[in-house]
Amino acid sequence: MAGNSSIEWTEATWNPVTGCNKVSTGCKHCYAERMAKRLHAMGNPRYINGFNVTLHPDLVDTPRKWIKPRKIFVNSMSDLFHDQVPSEFIQEVFKTMNETPQHSYQVLTKRPERVVELANQLNFTPNIWLGTSVEDIKVTHRIDFLKLVPAKVRFLSCEPLLGPLENLNLKNIHWVIVGGESGPGARPMEAEWVRSIRDQCAIQNVAFFFKQWGGVQKHRFGRELDNKTYDEYPSQTLAN
Repeated sequence: MAGNSSIEWTEATWNPVTGCNKVSTGCKHCYAERMAKRLHAMGNPRYINGFNVTLHPDLVDTPRKWIKPRKIFVNSMSDLFHDQVPSEFIQEVFKTMNETPQHSYQVLTKRPERVVELANQLNFTPNIWLGTSVEDIKVTHRIDFLKLVPAKVRFLSCEPLLGPLENLNLKNIHWVIVGGESGPGARPMEAEWVRSIRDQCAIQNVAFFFKQWGGVQKHRFGRELDNKTYDEYPSQTLAN
């Protein structure tokens, strides 16, 4: 539920909420849903409800025990801003983030409109990074909502990237992650889609992180783009 992570752009995960539901094309082969079903079958008590939204109040304070600074992906197995997560619970999660400034928290949501609705109830301290998923042109409206959020670092996760994203307006966006889909039924990603986003980031001075090519066996294809790895993060002046 919390601990070290193999996800390339973070160092640890923290899941005070588990479970979600599909809201767009990128959710079709949700890795979290697949993992939750496996854990449920194994009898893991955290997943007694399968992939239904479940709160874990006893985990809200977990990062307070981690003294060494970490990049922490918040709710890798859910969405903190799902409409079934009460605003009071979100406030408790934010309180923990506010009071552990040694960590950088990477909060990723497919529901940025709810973040905007709740923004005046939340304290966006500089260590809270807020991102939204943009897998294809159909959901680029999420970027407009994200720009309304008073986070010091705002980022896009274009994973799984399912189509071209041309002419992105990245003003007030500080970081873009791109990755192909992995696992059973993985849908293909075109190299030109990735190059286009990389080049748009370079022109607009936005940090670019290429996570993976993906595929059913993602380790076979690696994460180099044009013989180079891209591991950029938001500048320290933003991230601190």
